[in-house]
Amino acid sequence: ILIAVGVKPLRPDIPGAEFGITSDGFFDLEEVPKKVAVVGSGYIAVELAGILNVLGSEVDLYIRGERPLRFIEKDVVDMLVTEMEAAGINIIQGTAAEIKEADGIKEITLEDGATHGGYDELLFSIGRDPVTDSLNLSSANVETGDWGIINVDDASRTTAEDVYAVGDVIGKVDLTPVAIAAGRLLADRLFAGAPEEETKMDYDFIPTVVFSHPPLAVVGLTEEQAIEKYGADEIKVYKTTFVNMLYSREFLVEDQFQPKTMAKIICVGKEQKIIGLHMIGLAVDEILQGFGVAIKMGATKADFDSVVAIHPTSSEELVTIAPRSEEHTSE
Repeated sequence: ILIAVGVKPLRPDIPGAEFGITSDGFFDLEEVPKKVAVVGSGYIAVELAGILNVLGSEVDLYIRGERPLRFIEKDVVDMLVTEMEAAGINIIQGTAAEIKEADGIKEITLEDGATHGGYDELLFSIGRDPVTDSLNLSSANVETGDWGIINVDDASRTTAEDVYAVGDVIGKVDLTPVAIAAGRLLADRLFAGAPEEETKMDYDFIPTVVFSHPPLAVVGLTEEQAIEKYGADEIKVYKTTFVNMLYSREFLVEDQFQPKTMAKIICVGKEQKIIGLHMIGLAVDEILQGFGVAIKMGATKADFDSVVAIHPTSSEELVTIAPRSEEHTSE
């Protein structure tokens, strides 16, 4: 038996939460709202805020902390916030305490008492819970943890014999390609006779993209995580910021905002093994796929340096990038 039921979007336990929609409801919208509040700080909240902004909505994004996407490299998120605000997205810090609606118009009251209104639509993107509450798993001796996440070992086994679980329901890396990869590995082991050690899902160095505007593409540890794990003396950081050539003529007009691309490489040890790559900007989603392969194979900074740059491209910055002490900004 394989349990792969996935997760469902949450609503906050606050008065008036029923007046908002979730990411599921987003796909039921029949027209673009003139003004919309997006409540959340994660991938989906940031992506939908960007989509609605591009479609023409006036967007307020409500986040609980100092910045969205708090588990992603701070430098690229800070640049994303700058780009989002330049695009007209209003980012508001605060936690929703109550929602009111009158004549189809929504109003949010925050925990600090501040109110914001005039919203044609309000979208919650505050997290997702496994769809396990109706399965009565305990009767089959399938143990679950916090929020109904199913406990599994490194071979996707649950605590019940011959019962397996993969995907978002196990609470490891909640990405569609991860669930697909884990399912294929399990099928190879159960039905094609592949050895167990060769069919265990490896959750390290999984590349991921936030399809924001512009997109973020990241793999491995952030600088903060790397320092915490290895110590500051073992870590070396390389960083570059530049304006993509596609925008060079479009932004010759004085005082117009210039979208930028940033790349940051985190290395560890004398051999400078690359343990983190973080990017924001045009086409970084496509760039990361190939570099993700190299990093998964254990590439070092010297390996990157050994590759002749393809000029003029954005990705050439990753094989010509200087140490942070020599950080360059290219306009």
